Amino acid sequence: MDWPLGIAVLIALMLVGLPITFALTLVGTVGVMTIIGPEPALSLLAQTFFDNSRDYSLSVLPLFLMMGNFVVQSGIAEDLYKAAHAWLRHVRGGLAIATVLACGGFASVCGSSLATAATMSKIALPSMRRFGYPDGLATASIAAGGTLGILIPPSVLLVFYGIMTQQDIGKLFLAGILPGLLGVLGYVLAVVFSVRMGRNEIPKEDRLPLRDRLLALRGVIGALVLFAFVMGGIYLGVFTTTESAGMGAAGAFLLTVLHRKLTWEMTLRTLFDTAKTTAMMFFILFGALVFSNYVNLSGMTRDLQTLLETFGTGPLTIILLMLALYIVLGAVLESLSMILLTVPIFYPVVEAAGLDLIWFGIFVVVATEISYITPPVGMNAFVLRAVTGDVSLRTIFSGLIPFVAMDLVRIGLIIALPGIALLIPSTM
Repeated sequence: MDWPLGIAVLIALMLVGLPITFALTLVGTVGVMTIIGPEPALSLLAQTFFDNSRDYSLSVLPLFLMMGNFVVQSGIAEDLYKAAHAWLRHVRGGLAIATVLACGGFASVCGSSLATAATMSKIALPSMRRFGYPDGLATASIAAGGTLGILIPPSVLLVFYGIMTQQDIGKLFLAGILPGLLGVLGYVLAVVFSVRMGRNEIPKEDRLPLRDRLLALRGVIGALVLFAFVMGGIYLGVFTTTESAGMGAAGAFLLTVLHRKLTWEMTLRTLFDTAKTTAMMFFILFGALVFSNYVNLSGMTRDLQTLLETFGTGPLTIILLMLALYIVLGAVLESLSMILLTVPIFYPVVEAAGLDLIWFGIFVVVATEISYITPPVGMNAFVLRAVTGDVSLRTIFSGLIPFVAMDLVRIGLIIALPGIALLIPSTM
């Protein structure tokens, strides 16, 4: 099966609703069968699943998932929001800014976009509604802030990218810190712009005394220590990425104990959710690796490189073309599907063009991050729609326009200034 037909079949299967892991595995296996024959193809399929299921480096995934699940249960999100609110309550639009900052902080120890959006919506949305914030701004600040969970480490998508491209996951995590902080700053500016351009008069609260503001920080110390411990250990070489995941899971468990949220029922539910999500993630990843075998054997990468050389395309043009494709794909696919579909195809081309694969990983995640808040997929927008029940998707997406604009500015800066992503990893 020629690779253009294979790509077309894969996209068609995903559009009709076939789960991504089955679509990748089916197209990859059938494609390899047409190239090397049924028996060798099935042998390669079995070998891919068996060998990777025994790969020690994959243990980083369930450990970081466990860390995120314990963090969600510990109540840290509420403490982060209260601390940010205490410092920003006297600023016009301060609740929305506090929401963005709390989302960034929660994402740094959770690693999940949907979990961040769902958790913060229950905490921040009632407060913003009580103070008269328009629904568009209130829901957009939560939906956009939630996207930080797939970039600020630990990030499941960066783990997937690292495994698929054989890149150092620790370096990928460190590379995501500055772009993640840049994202927080961009979303704060988007809130400021929305407040100034909006017709609603958003009230301000009285400034709290310094003592009360400092006391509000007590609840976030644990989260800051956990993030610094995990990322600092990787940066200083104290432990590997896999070891840091184990330390992070243990630290998140300890935080849950200290917050007095640990019960037998909650512990069993957390462990069960971690096991269930891990199994799902492993099948998705193995399906992507099967599809990657088909990409390599079909000559797709070679054909793309020849095509680009024919037109004399430079690295910048290649990246801009990929960005345009990600924006188009974001209209019909969510971020994980886009990464699993495109990374096996794109990363050999990017490597041949002389671009840094660590930087490319951050570029891919930021580019696909936009799909969480753009129609018609917009997973975070649908989460907010489900939580509120009375806010239309049109209102949410309208409020998200300034946030999407800031995402486009951020990815432009990452392309123009690669050092934003590579500065911290280069000093390891």
